[in-house]
Amino acid sequence: MSKIEFSLDANAYRITLNDPPLHILDIAMLEELRDALGKVNNDRHCLIITASGEKSFSAGASVQDHLGDRAVMMLRQFHGCFRILAKLDLVTVALVKGAALGGGCELALACDFILASDRARFGQPEINLGVFPPVAAYQLSRQMPPRKGLELLLTGEVVDANGIANAIFPAAEFDRRADEWMQRLYKQSASSLRFAKRAFRLAQNADFDERLAAVERLYLEELMKTQDASEGLNAFIEKRKPVWRGR
Repeated sequence: MSKIEFSLDANAYRITLNDPPLHILDIAMLEELRDALGKVNNDRHCLIITASGEKSFSAGASVQDHLGDRAVMMLRQFHGCFRILAKLDLVTVALVKGAALGGGCELALACDFILASDRARFGQPEINLGVFPPVAAYQLSRQMPPRKGLELLLTGEVVDANGIANAIFPAAEFDRRADEWMQRLYKQSASSLRFAKRAFRLAQNADFDERLAAVERLYLEELMKTQDASEGLNAFIEKRKPVWRGR
């Protein structure tokens, strides 16, 4: 069964993560996500990324896919999706009703806007496994006050949507209120939105590819060769507390 649903209407493309309850971003889902993103053209107002159900947007990447040689393949697939997203001129919007953790948080942060339920939670718990999230290291340094971004990166704390989402709606009203918010974009010229977004990125001196490549090298060539990275991932799978050695 497909783990991704893809649809479109006059205003927006919609990609729905559909592997409940947690929508884990394993290699199979990432391949489907990449293929779905490849179908998105710059001919609508928006791309909406959401998830089925209420419990989770995504609990993140598969820990099993971080082990051994699979880590390189997983990162290639995962970061390939982010590179496609970063190149889109149409507006991208994440609709987050539940938990967006790890890679799920990174996916939401990769969108231009986040609309969240008051039940939504965000976090980068990778540090608890002895690793760090490469994409979030870039995102949190750009999208949040540096001290707060670093705090989330280093503590793995899970927080609510305040300071992260563009708008927060009561869960019972989320679909209606999110659609009302989207109408603010739909009433504009789709082509003008795309040009305005390109201008914004030019003003930012966008260098996502270059910086992500540097973080990838740090992750694969240094972090993943440490004893603690291996220990943290294995401890998670074995359901035990990790024993850190600081190397």
